[in-house]
Amino acid sequence: MKLLLQLEELALFALGVVFFSTLGYSWWTFLGLILAPDIGMLGYLVNSKVGAVSYNLLHHRGIAIVVGLLGFSLSIPILTLTGTILFTHAAMDRMLGYGLKYSDNFAHTHLGMIGQKNPEHG
Repeated sequence: MKLLLQLEELALFALGVVFFSTLGYSWWTFLGLILAPDIGMLGYLVNSKVGAVSYNLLHHRGIAIVVGLLGFSLSIPILTLTGTILFTHAAMDRMLGYGLKYSDNFAHTHLGMIGQKNPEHG
C-alpha cells in the first residue's frame, strides 16, 4: 500500500510540475521556491501547537488549490504561482512520507510517525 500511495503522490507532483511549466516562470524560480513552504516549521520555535498549525497551513493541498484557483480566476500570477508551489511541495513531501502534523509532536503525522515503520502503511 505504501508504494501505491507514493506513486499517487508522484503523479500529483508531476501534475504540479506540468502546471508550473505553463506559468511562464524560469525553472530557477521553481527550484528556488519548491522548499519555501517548509518555512511553516518556524512555528515550532513557539511550541508544537503553533508549529503544527503553521506547518499544516502551508502543506494543505486544499489551501494550495484555493490559492492557485484564486490566482488563476482573478489573473493574479503570484497567487497562481504560490498555489502551484504549495500543491507541488505537499505532493513531494507526502511522496517522501512527510504528512500533516498533529500538535503533540513534529514526527506525528497523518501518515504515521516519521522515521518509524508503520505496519498499517507498510
